[in-house]
Amino acid sequence: MRKDLHRLRQGQLSQKQIAASVELRKRRSRARLDLDLSLPEQLPLSAHAAEISDLLVKHAVIIIAGETGSGKTTQIPKLCLQLGLGEGGLIGHTQPRRLAARTVSQRIAQEVGCELGRQVGYAIRFSDQVGDDSLIKVMTDGILLTEIRRDRFLDQYDVIIIDEAHERSLNIDFLLGYLKRLLVKRRDLKVIVTSATIDVDRFSKFFDNAPVVEVGGRTYPVQTNYVEASGDIIGDVGDALEVIEGSKSNASLQARDVLIFFSGEREIFEAAKTLRQRFSERFQILPLYARLSFAEQRKIFEPSSSKRRVILATNVAETSITVPNIGFVIDPGFARINRYSYRSKLQRLPIEPVSQASANQRKGRCGRVAPGVCFRLYDEVDFLSRPEFTDPEIRRVNLASVVLQMQAFKLGDINTFPFIDPPEPAAVKDAMLLLLELQALSGTKLTAHGQAMARMPIDPRLARMLIEAHKQGAVSEITILVSALAVQDPRERPMNKRQLADQAHATFSHSRSDFITLLNLWSWIEEQRQTLTRNRMQRALAKRFINPQRVREWREVHRQLRLICKDLGYTDTPKAASYQAIHECILAGSLSLVATHDERGSYLGARGLKLRIFPGSNLSQTTAKWIVAGEIAETSRVYARNVAQVKPAWIEQHSMRI
Repeated sequence: MRKDLHRLRQGQLSQKQIAASVELRKRRSRARLDLDLSLPEQLPLSAHAAEISDLLVKHAVIIIAGETGSGKTTQIPKLCLQLGLGEGGLIGHTQPRRLAARTVSQRIAQEVGCELGRQVGYAIRFSDQVGDDSLIKVMTDGILLTEIRRDRFLDQYDVIIIDEAHERSLNIDFLLGYLKRLLVKRRDLKVIVTSATIDVDRFSKFFDNAPVVEVGGRTYPVQTNYVEASGDIIGDVGDALEVIEGSKSNASLQARDVLIFFSGEREIFEAAKTLRQRFSERFQILPLYARLSFAEQRKIFEPSSSKRRVILATNVAETSITVPNIGFVIDPGFARINRYSYRSKLQRLPIEPVSQASANQRKGRCGRVAPGVCFRLYDEVDFLSRPEFTDPEIRRVNLASVVLQMQAFKLGDINTFPFIDPPEPAAVKDAMLLLLELQALSGTKLTAHGQAMARMPIDPRLARMLIEAHKQGAVSEITILVSALAVQDPRERPMNKRQLADQAHATFSHSRSDFITLLNLWSWIEEQRQTLTRNRMQRALAKRFINPQRVREWREVHRQLRLICKDLGYTDTPKAASYQAIHECILAGSLSLVATHDERGSYLGARGLKLRIFPGSNLSQTTAKWIVAGEIAETSRVYARNVAQVKPAWIEQHSMRI
């Protein structure tokens, strides 16, 4: 392994360690020879295999622009193995989403003929299926970023494949900049950047005119039908399904299923209910989104039943995973886009028209095994007026975490880091001000608080709460709360059962604090977990409208944070923390998220921001004079979520520390 070679040169390995390293290399070589590394002839990438292999030998970086269905995601790791890469170090293969990382690894393992977790493994936030014999490691880009802290030169890797680079997430942009710098020191490292709708010239120039291979994708034509929208998306979707069912294309049994894109889980739930009422006898309606349980996800990849399947999906099906047997796509043309305003300090989740690149990605989900049809529920003039690409995430989100991690990694000034698209100076200034507010920075240098916060894989605001918990003797309580705020709320409020859900959740309610409510919920879950069987536990959660998968995520983040707290020397106290101590910890991370009740019935936040308490909160019907929120976000209006009543003296005390 490369790391062992480096240590050998430094004289840091014993004879026993050298022998073990040599044996590991031999074992990995034998493991590679056991795999089926053939490339399916029908995939377009196979025709470019020799060209890609030749370029990979001669160049440190290559760019592969592969259209949907080209085989780039599953076949490129096999090409690397054919060249002998993966024996001295892993073939790292990043995906933007956990669901994609898991499904891609399963597909590659199936193709090469090995058990998942052996020569092919995956690593995502709550699961690591990678062993000593693993040659290919499929992971989220976030996992690779966290590894930089303990492996600055990425010594455990022979190759890094950055897949779906067109998504331009913050993680992807950060990784590309880091790899650009690293290649100066790691001359042996190979980097492959792939995407379906990549801005080829831009990526090539970024990596000093790296060679580009353009691979075709669809082998069957896709007809695009523009449909005049009525304003009722679900109604328009239903009408399109009627057209599909009655079309001559129905004769194609190879690709008869339908993929419909929606902007979020809530929209999927509403559509599923309506469409099942209208089409239950004719179609099998299946949801697909990132947080869906693994068992439900598997249904998408199983052979179709006697009924034609209709998949209701979020953006996760746009590029991250390939749903089989899709002959028809219905695209309403919208997505929920994460945007942060450094002027209002608000995190917004507006539903916006997708870019042309995203629309074409959606269209490309059909036409892979037979001719396909894409119904766009908007006109062609609308399509042509849309931006070519979606804004990169670095231009849309709060940069506090980026600045914090760059300081921790000693990567220098964010303004000089080689980002493909440098962030706006105002956004960098806003991030610096937030870190100063959180006492993570002193000038431009990390404080002791900042160093501790950088070790926590959570938002800087939440990390600051944990540091305060150490002072306040509230580590046990705040670890539970911070881990809850770091994941999606496990409490569900289905549109058609909202009143029943609220009644079920009322059992845990605290009249003055949603945070205490979360602590009550945690206590109840732990009691059930210790006394009930797994099946009975599942039924108990369902009865209370609690999502089991989100509970697992909550508990896993809690476990990770407990380990970090232990390393930092943050210990529990035998006495339970008081209401004041708990909420002073919340204030330490949310000082700019306080608000006061005004005479018109709403709340007034920092910088004159008018807001309301989210209807699902226990405090939504109260008139507490001062509140602190875990989050203030704008959807249909500006809402404070996870709120609690606090005293102005507590706010003043923390304000004086800044």
